[in-house]
Amino acid sequence: MAMDLKYPRILLKLSGEGLMGPKESGLDPECVDRICEEILDVQSLGAQLALVIGAGNIFRGMAGPSIGIERANADYMGMLATIMNALAVQSVLEGKGVPTRVQSAIPMATVCEPYIRRRAMRHMQKGRIVIFAAGTGNPFFTTDTAAALRAVEMECDALLKGTQVDGVYDLDPKTTKNAHRYERLSYDDVIKRDLRVMDTSAIALARENKVPILVFSIHNPGSLSEVVHGQGRYTLIEG
Repeated sequence: MAMDLKYPRILLKLSGEGLMGPKESGLDPECVDRICEEILDVQSLGAQLALVIGAGNIFRGMAGPSIGIERANADYMGMLATIMNALAVQSVLEGKGVPTRVQSAIPMATVCEPYIRRRAMRHMQKGRIVIFAAGTGNPFFTTDTAAALRAVEMECDALLKGTQVDGVYDLDPKTTKNAHRYERLSYDDVIKRDLRVMDTSAIALARENKVPILVFSIHNPGSLSEVVHGQGRYTLIEG
């Protein structure tokens, strides 16, 4: 069945905010359950999936210095928060019968596996969903960069970024009525226009390794399944 998919092996990047739903912080059970259902639907099509989840719903490393926390320590705190999100999503997925593994770039043997590339590849080949936690394991790098890095390491066909809107816009569509949505962009377009859909380092890493990036709304039911088929509303970044 996976032969019918345009992108049979994907890395899905989710923001922590994407798990909040209408709440101001933390996890919204209904939102997490719906997203996991979307992931389950795609996995049932034969796709191999890995996830990277941010932690903006719990703690942002960038906010640390404003409250007197050294940036490096603040980033480590953010990495630990991504492990909390990863464990939550793992629990919901496994409650739906989906075998799932969490691998952390910061070793934490009592709660999850350490990140080992060959083991992660094997999990995916066996139909398990792998959730990569703790970013790259290094401060000063965001989970966007971690997502691009893991997509390259896992030899993914595409990096899918599930966001709050259905693609990349020139202006914030939530505040600007006539914001223009892009259907396609080159990696260089994103960097030159400073579109901020992902960090420059993440875009550069994807460009160097020719990994297409598809930006779509994770809140539109069925959108993930459409995107892995190369259909629906999204912005394609490549070339």
